[in-house]
Amino acid sequence: MSTITQYKATHRFARISVRKLRPLLDLIRGKYADDAMDILKYMPHRGARMIEQVLKSAMANAEDQGIRHSGDLVIIDARGDGGPMFKRLMPRARGMAYLIRRRSAHIAIGLTDLASFDDHDHDHDHDHNHDED
Repeated sequence: MSTITQYKATHRFARISVRKLRPLLDLIRGKYADDAMDILKYMPHRGARMIEQVLKSAMANAEDQGIRHSGDLVIIDARGDGGPMFKRLMPRARGMAYLIRRRSAHIAIGLTDLASFDDHDHDHDHDHNHDED
């Protein structure tokens, strides 16, 4: 059984809420790296700039490890996880205070080449074949 070769990049403690990142990450998951870069380039969101940088870094990591055309890699892992929160108090009327949570996120992107991804799928197909008599 072959393992999937994965090229990763992360941006930890990004000062943006995960809630703002997840729709963008869902948009690029499963796409080719070049296509994802084109999608993110024309998105007007601040989170798109952050994800774009992480994707560029993952593509550069793949090139560093010997992949010739990093744009032909497929995004198999695009995650946004919640990071630590800065908690602040906002003074309110009559001596009360509301808690303000300044959220952060961890962005992780994993790329793989299509050949190892297809090989991995075929390996799983053979594992689940049941002989019908």
